[in-house]
Parts: sequence; structure tokens; C-alpha cells
Amino acid sequence: MDYKGYIAEKLEINDVEKSTLSDFIEVPPTADMGDFALPCFKLAKVMRKSPVMIAEELKNKFNGDATFTEVSAVNGYLNFKINRENFTAELLSEIESQGDLYGSATIGNGKTICIDYSSINIAKPFHIGHLSTTVIGSALCKIFRFLGYKVVGINHLGDYGTQFGKLIVAYKLWSSEEKVKEGRLKELSRIYVKFHDEAKQNPSLDDEARRYFKLIEDGDEESNKLFELFKTITLEEVDKIYKLLKVDFDSYAGESFYNDKMQPIVDELKQKGLLKSSDGASVVDLEEYGMPPCLILKSDGSSLYATRDIAAAVYRKNTYDFYKCLYVVAYQQNLHFKQFFKVVELMGKEWAKDLVHVAYGMVSLESGAMSTRGGNVVLLEDVIAKTIEKAYKVIEDKNPDLKDKDKIARTVGTGAVIFSALCNNKIKDIVFSYDRVLSFEGETCPYVLYTVARCNSVLNKNQIQDGFTVPTLTAEEYDVIKELGKFKDVVKVAGDKYEPSIVTRYALDLSASFNKFYFACKIACEDQNLKNFRLHLAKSVKTVLTNALNLLGIDTVEEM
Repeated sequence: MDYKGYIAEKLEINDVEKSTLSDFIEVPPTADMGDFALPCFKLAKVMRKSPVMIAEELKNKFNGDATFTEVSAVNGYLNFKINRENFTAELLSEIESQGDLYGSATIGNGKTICIDYSSINIAKPFHIGHLSTTVIGSALCKIFRFLGYKVVGINHLGDYGTQFGKLIVAYKLWSSEEKVKEGRLKELSRIYVKFHDEAKQNPSLDDEARRYFKLIEDGDEESNKLFELFKTITLEEVDKIYKLLKVDFDSYAGESFYNDKMQPIVDELKQKGLLKSSDGASVVDLEEYGMPPCLILKSDGSSLYATRDIAAAVYRKNTYDFYKCLYVVAYQQNLHFKQFFKVVELMGKEWAKDLVHVAYGMVSLESGAMSTRGGNVVLLEDVIAKTIEKAYKVIEDKNPDLKDKDKIARTVGTGAVIFSALCNNKIKDIVFSYDRVLSFEGETCPYVLYTVARCNSVLNKNQIQDGFTVPTLTAEEYDVIKELGKFKDVVKVAGDKYEPSIVTRYALDLSASFNKFYFACKIACEDQNLKNFRLHLAKSVKTVLTNALNLLGIDTVEEM
């Protein structure tokens, strides 16, 4: 039953939509306050009364209502205590009937969301700094699809710029096709670092790099053949990481894709009088909006990030007619997105309001920051491999006779890496620690996976039967029920706030509630009805935790 919807239906307040009223209703912080609460101060302006008077007045609409055991007005809040046994029976039945669709919705039907994420650079290593954008973007894709939206996942490849001229120069001086095909990304990274070292002593190398990039732009056959070789190798290598992380894309249209789509943007900016000259460069003046000018063309006429991003936004709107277009990019680019969003708005595009920068913090290792040019990067592939190796050792120590240890270690290790990047609010910087993310206690992926395995173990050892009568619930049982009932709202709020960590925190809370129940209440008890009820509770916990982890891109394991 949709309790919030039911309450909104019964209240029938003039000038307040039922859906709005339903959204006002919240879950109180403590159980003694009730199961749902309506903060009546949100209605004071419409009803022109004090919250205390509103709560007292609305309470009378629920006299004799069998859905609630108690409706009370307390300090301007209307608190509801539901019939817990009925709620429990309905909830467990719904979870079991819907299975892996429990928590899904249709609110996004007919709407498209574009999500620009991961956006790797061609010929550069896929390092741990790319972890957040990749797993946050992937989780948002899964969450929005679960809510009924059509999602277009876009890997906006960094495949345009002078760095490709640098790579061609470096390739010709210090490498070969054979070396590149054998060493792959590591070889490309080696010569890229070497170029920057050598260019410090010989600046003419930068001139040569610019010349080769111009050859790429002009369609030179040899230069473009090398560029395509670098691009193919990069995508083949990173695809291995994407498969491990359960990440996929609908489009790999990178910066170079928009090469022939930028001139119309420049022309439109000129036509609308937005483009101004500044030291030979072409800019859009944003001083009025408290921002520095947005550079559109360099003095030599070449484009910049903003030019390509505006062209990409226009293309995406024309192609996908998006409801929202999200950019999962680190907070260091806050100014860039504010500038280019404002330029799109000044161009008269009413959909500029639908462009959203989903900013996130940086990921580093305990050893410190990284730099591609300096060569001191930590490859994400190596981090995942080391985490899987450490997971295997933990499993060996805790359960050496476990079957499929390799597969389980891969699931646990990879899941731990994803979970670590999604565990806290996305804007926070993260320091990755192998030991911490693989702990079986506290706020970690192994803790949640172990809870799923525990549910599975209980279900395998005891035969579950259809049908049960809900007993008088213990505090521990009802805590689990309440957590299960929150999942639908959790998924919706995670989408509304572009915040996958809300799902991660929920998985931890549900795991904690179940484990508390597991130790306080004997499941395999003599009372057959009680035993069967508790088995169905465990089954529902397993289903919901699995659904939550799937939204994060994490597989579960049957045993650990």
C-alpha cells in the first residue's frame, strides 16, 4: 500500500496537489513518534492557520480509520502509527511478487536523460582518478532506468587536441607500431611522459606537435591512421575495466565527433551579438554574471573545451530531446560548467536549465596525488587486481574450503572498489585504502555482501513455506520491516539528488538492521509460523539488498 498517497488522498486540501502533499510526508527520526509524519508548517501559508491548529484539524479526518492504530497531533506535526501487522504482510508480499523489480517505478516513462560520464582520454592510462566519474555515472544510469527513464550513457572521449600531435611526434622518435601493439597503453603512456621530459629541453617539439595535430584536423592519412591506432588500443584496454565494473555506454561520441558541428555554434554566437574580441581571441563576456569571459576561439581560430561542449549539448538536445543532460565531472570544473551553461542560456536555449553538472570529489591513494604528465599514476586496473588478490587472501583465512574462491574474490574485490567510491557523499574527496575497503565489519561492501550470503545460508538450511500469519512483532523485526519499506523512496531520492551514496548508505542500514535481528531472534525456532515468517523476512532482505547492489553495479555472492 502507498501509505503516503493514502494519507494525501484522505486529507484533500484545497490548492495543494495530492502528489505535493504526499512528498511533504516524511518518516520520523524515532519510532516512538510514529511511522509517518506530516509537518504542517508546510501548509500554513495555504491554509492560513498555525501548524498546531492545522494538525489538530486534520487529525479528525482519520477517526475510525483501520489503516492506522493511532493518529496524533504533536507540536504542529500530524503523526501516524500504522497497523504494523497489516503493513508487514502487504510489504513482504509485494517484495516477493515483484522480486528484482521491487523498488522500480514508472515516473520517468517518456523522458530521456543523457548522462556524460567516465570520458576517458585516448592514449592515456585509465587510473584511479577516473574511478568516481565512472562508477557514479554508471550507478545513475542504472538508477534512472530503474525509475523508468530512457537513459543515454555517453562516454565523451577526450580524442581531440594537441596531445595527439605530441603522441605522434613521440611515436616517431622513440617507438614503433610493433612496440605500441605489444606494450599498448603502457607504451603510449611511456612515450607521452618522455615527450614532456624532452620538450622541457627542446621546446621545438611542441611546435612539431602542433603541426601534427593540424595534419590530423586536415585529414592527413598517415597521421589519422596513427590516431585511430591509439584510439583502438585505448578502447580495447579500457573495455576490460568497464566489463569488470559492469559499466556500459550507448555512445562513444567524443570531442572529435563535434569537429564539424562547432562552426554553426560560432556563427550563432556572432549573429546574436554574444561574441566579442579579446586580445585576438573570441569570448562571451560573462562579467555581468560574476564570471570571467568564456573563451570560444583562440587567437589562431582554434576551438576550446567550451566550444565543443556547447556543440555537444546542442547535438544531444536535437538528437535525444533530453529531459535532463547530466555531466559527471570533478568539482574542479565547476566554473567551466557554469560558464558554458550560461552561454547556452544566453543563446536563447530554454533547455539550458536542464543541463546539470554532477560534481564529485577526487580519489587518491594513501601515497598521494597523481599526474599523467609526470608518470606517477596508479592504474585502476592494478588497483582492482590488488583488491581482488587481497580479497582472495581474506577468504582463504576465513573460509579456506569455500567453493569458487576465485569468482567470489573477484566479485568481492571489484565490488569493494565500486562501493568505496559510492559510500560517501559524492562531493567528498576519497583516500582509497585497500585494508579499509575489504573489512568485513563496518561500512564496507564485504559487510553487505556477507549479509546477503547470511540470508542465503539461512534459506538453504531451512525449508521456506508459502503463507504465514504475521506475529506480534519484536522491535528488531519491525526495524527490518521499516528499512525494507524505505527502499522505493530511497531510489527516488537518489535519482532526485543525483546521489548514488543514498542507495549505498541504505544497503548498510538494512544490513545492520538484519544482522541485529539475526542475533536477537532465532530464525529456526520451534514455532512453525514464526519460523516461516522470519524466513520470508530473510528472503525479502536478500531480494532488496541484491536490488540495491545491482543499482550500484555490484554483483552478490551466494556464500562467503
